[in-house]
Amino acid sequence: MKILFVIDSFYTTNNGTSISAQRFAGELRKRGHEVKVLCWDSPADAGKTNMTDGDFTTTKFHIPIFQPLCDKHDFSFAYNDKRVVRMACDWADIVHVFVPFGISMEAINYCNKVHKPVTAAFHIQPENMTSSVSMGKVDWFNEMFYRSFRRNIYNRVRHVHVPSKFMGDMIAKRGYTAKIHPISNGIQDAFMEAGERKKDAYDQSISQEKGNKVFKIMMIGRLSQEKRQDVIINAVKYSKYADRIQLVFAGRGPEYDKYVELGKALKHQPQFIYVGRDELIKHLLETDLYVHASDMESEAISCIEAFATGLVPVIANSEVSATPQFALDGRSLFIPGNPKDLARAIDYWLDHPHERRYMEEQYRLAGRKYSLAASVEQFEDMLKQEIKDNETTSYMGSGSYFEYKPRRQWHRIASLW
Repeated sequence: MKILFVIDSFYTTNNGTSISAQRFAGELRKRGHEVKVLCWDSPADAGKTNMTDGDFTTTKFHIPIFQPLCDKHDFSFAYNDKRVVRMACDWADIVHVFVPFGISMEAINYCNKVHKPVTAAFHIQPENMTSSVSMGKVDWFNEMFYRSFRRNIYNRVRHVHVPSKFMGDMIAKRGYTAKIHPISNGIQDAFMEAGERKKDAYDQSISQEKGNKVFKIMMIGRLSQEKRQDVIINAVKYSKYADRIQLVFAGRGPEYDKYVELGKALKHQPQFIYVGRDELIKHLLETDLYVHASDMESEAISCIEAFATGLVPVIANSEVSATPQFALDGRSLFIPGNPKDLARAIDYWLDHPHERRYMEEQYRLAGRKYSLAASVEQFEDMLKQEIKDNETTSYMGSGSYFEYKPRRQWHRIASLW
C-alpha cells in the first residue's frame, strides 16, 4: 500500500503523537509499504531523512496570539495548502490523519469528494490543549472541542484509531459514530530488551538500600501543566526519604523555569534531561521507581516504556487518564494532584525492596504485550478494512454525510490553515 500520514509537525521529538507517527511509519516500511508524510516541517538532521519514503510539505501556520505557547510545546500548525494536500492524497492508496486540525480537515474533505480511503486517529484530548491556558478542568470548554472534533474530523471517516479503550469509550459516549479501533501506540523492542538485561543483572544487593543509597525517581513527559511534575517535586518534601531522593525529569516544555525554582527546596535538586532513546534507556535502567503524575493521558507510552524496562510505576488515578489501566494493583496508584498521597506510595515501595523487585518482574512481563510490531499489525488491518469498506460503498459525492459543511464562523476560521 501507498500510505499517506497527515500530521502538522512530524519531526519533533517532544510530542508523543509525532513520535508515534515516526515509529509507525518506520514499522510499516519494514512490512513493505510505501509511507509518505504531509506536514510542514523537515528533518533537523540527515539521519532522519530515511524515516519515510518522502514528504509533501506546506509551510508553517503562525496562529495569532497563541504561537509563542505553541512554540514552547514544540508544536506548530501546518498551513492548509489545498494544492499540496490534493497532490499528496492523489499519490496515496489510503490517507491517515493524526490530529484534528485544518490540514487534516482539508485532507478528509478531499478524500471524501474523490472517494479515497481515509482514516483518522484520536491522539489529542481536548484537555491536553485547554490545560495550556489553565482551563483543563472546565467541562463546557472541553466539550466545545469534543463537539468540534466530532463534526469536523471523526464523524466524517469510517474508522478511528484510539491508543486505548479508555479513549474509545470517552469519544463513543460523546456521539462519535465511526468504528473505533483501540490499538496501543506500542513500544520499540529496545525497551523490552533492556528489561531482559536488567533481569539478567539482578545481582545487586538489596542491603545497599538500607544504608545511604540515593534513590532515583523518574518521570518522562513534556514539562507542561497537565503532566503535573510539580506534584512529584512536592511529594518528595513529604517523603521519609526526602534527603535520599534524586528526581529526574525527561522532557522539555513551558513549565521548566517554574519546576527548577520549585525544586530548589529539595536536598537533591531535580535533574532535567532531554535525550534520545538509547540514553533514555540508560537512565531508566539506573532508576529505582517511575512516577507518572499526569492528570490526563490518552495512553502515556512513556509509562509503558518505563515498566517494560523493569520498573514499578506509580500512577495518578485520574478519571480523565488512560494510564491507570497499567497498574497491576492499587499500590501503584495515588490520588491525582495529591503530593501527600504520592509520598505515601513512594515510601511504601522504598520501604519494601523485596516486593518492589518482585513487581518489577511482573511489570516487565506486562510490557511485552505492547510491542510496536503487534500494534502496527493491528493498524495495518484497520487500513485494509477501510480500503475494503470504501470499495463496497457507493460513491456519495457532494452533499454526502461525510462532506464538510462548516456552520459556524469558528469552523470557517479553523479550516483556513
